[in-house]
Amino acid sequence: MTAPPAGVARARCPARRAVLVAGAAAALGAGGVTAVRAARGPAPGPATLVLATGPLGAVFVEVGRDVARAVEALAPGTRVRTLVTAASVDNLALLAAARADLGLASLDAVAVDPRAGPGSITTVGRVYDSVLHLVVPAASPVRTLAGCAGRRVSVGAAGSGTEFTTRRLLVTAGVRPGSTVRLAQAEAMAALAAGSIEAAFSLTGFPTPAISDLARRAPVRLVPLPGAAPALGAGLPRVYSPAVVPAGIYPGIVATPTVAVPNLLLVRPGLPDAAVSLVTAALLSAGSRRFWTHPDSRRIDVRTAIATGPVPLHPAAVAWLRAHKP
Repeated sequence: MTAPPAGVARARCPARRAVLVAGAAAALGAGGVTAVRAARGPAPGPATLVLATGPLGAVFVEVGRDVARAVEALAPGTRVRTLVTAASVDNLALLAAARADLGLASLDAVAVDPRAGPGSITTVGRVYDSVLHLVVPAASPVRTLAGCAGRRVSVGAAGSGTEFTTRRLLVTAGVRPGSTVRLAQAEAMAALAAGSIEAAFSLTGFPTPAISDLARRAPVRLVPLPGAAPALGAGLPRVYSPAVVPAGIYPGIVATPTVAVPNLLLVRPGLPDAAVSLVTAALLSAGSRRFWTHPDSRRIDVRTAIATGPVPLHPAAVAWLRAHKP
């Protein structure tokens, strides 16, 4: 896992970290594209790259724009077009169909997807961690995950990482909402403010714009999810970890325990090695830090980029990392 972002309390799990790093280190030693090529820096980039991000009001959109700026600065002849999407599961479909070259996705959704693996959808590295938010009005009687039973709840947009993780959590915990709706972040917060839903899940970085906007307009709370990481991890190891949304991240909201899920920057099958090397350099070079405008972009770290769990690094990313690892 990444080191905890500033202000985030994260439970330590040395054994899990060792497994992640050991597996990635083995990949680095496996070769692929030669380190000599990576050491020479990225070749001139393609004319266009398409980057699938997430829905409006979500951090994927903000981080995707930052990555696009970094790539274009490193390869001035390349234009990166960012797509607004439903997020993780939708992005995997776009990559598999070659309708996107790059895509952001949560590790849990990628880890179980048959389209991801060597020779197929791979990653250039881990970027930052999302945390699961369960947002309710401040006066809501919902105080725990179990309190969602029998209530009208947004589980995230169709094809999103939020929906994937939330449905797994609800099934694992044996919680059955009265009804569920599939809304993206901005839509879910608007529905919560209007009273048409009683709770909304959002797997996202922080601060996420849609939640910040709502918290400035109306009193809301985050429901603690202290048991989510072990519950989810029992069926999908090497992916989840306990986390805390710090106090003050959103107006009026206190520190709240929850679960963290790493996010990856994925590449489609068949994307040329030179393009992958360019994207890896743009994502992980120290000089790219000047393009990071969102707090989660600033958590991108070359030292933890290899911690991608069961999802393989692209050989060109391996080569770049071999040549540039600290």
